[in-house]
Amino acid sequence: MQYRNLGKSGLKVSEISLGSWLTYGGYVERQQAIDTIHRAYEAGINFFDTANAYMRGDAEKVVGDALKAYPRESVILATKVWGAMGEGPNDRGLSRKHILEQCDASLKRLGMEYIDLYYCHSFDPSTPIQETLRAMDDLVRQGKVLYIGVSNWTAAQMTEAVHLADRYLLDRIVASQPPYSLLKRDIEQEILPTCDKLGIGQVVYSPLAQGVLSGKYKSVTDVPKGSRRDTERGSQLLSRYLTEENLERVVQLQQVATEAELTMTQLALAWVLRQPGVSSAIIGASSPQQLEENVQASGKQLTASQLERIDAILR
Repeated sequence: MQYRNLGKSGLKVSEISLGSWLTYGGYVERQQAIDTIHRAYEAGINFFDTANAYMRGDAEKVVGDALKAYPRESVILATKVWGAMGEGPNDRGLSRKHILEQCDASLKRLGMEYIDLYYCHSFDPSTPIQETLRAMDDLVRQGKVLYIGVSNWTAAQMTEAVHLADRYLLDRIVASQPPYSLLKRDIEQEILPTCDKLGIGQVVYSPLAQGVLSGKYKSVTDVPKGSRRDTERGSQLLSRYLTEENLERVVQLQQVATEAELTMTQLALAWVLRQPGVSSAIIGASSPQQLEENVQASGKQLTASQLERIDAILR
């Protein structure tokens, strides 16, 4: 496993990180989830991602229980705040009230004294950015959070946040969590160059385009029953990627992977990690066996000719 700095911070994270959306605390049996997390740690993954809204806190409980087996200083744990955790008007968003209350609730579910990386899970237009940043800064000063990040924020929103942080001497954002893959390259236009200037690293999710880039889907109707993609939310996200055009691209990309002596999954992850602005790619392994293949993508290099062929296929 190779490690990279998280943005311009001194924190080193594994190139491959393990997520828990729709997986742990959900359709994957608890012990299998714990076994997968343990195998990830043994394979060199030190970066684990979850959120309070994943299964309304159940994912945090599973991840926290699994990581108790290891020295706290050896793991980097990320969780998030923003999603609805109740029916009340203040049970969601990025207000000071919700952030402070949910941080304490997440720490309790995780069974830990601090969170390494705390994300604003999405942008909250109803709360001033300064209020959000002040609350996050207070958590850092209290020792409950070490670093702060954002997820699904635009380049303009992150720029404003950094300028406010500098103006009021608040803790700076060091991580951004957007979707990024061979089939979704939006961040290359504004987010990557902006974050490079601001010192923000990308921790990308869906690097396998909801599994489409694994090569396991042979048709647009090929969704295994009982899988996380068989859920309503999983199906919605999968439909964005599972198209006839993308399946044709995967067939061509598979040829490049074979010639490079990589699996399709490893090619997709190595391609994402070719970007120096990407600190880590989050995978969603549901079993130790699936994890084994993914972690081997760390450190793999694609040649200039291979990258040119991939670009030609994507065009």
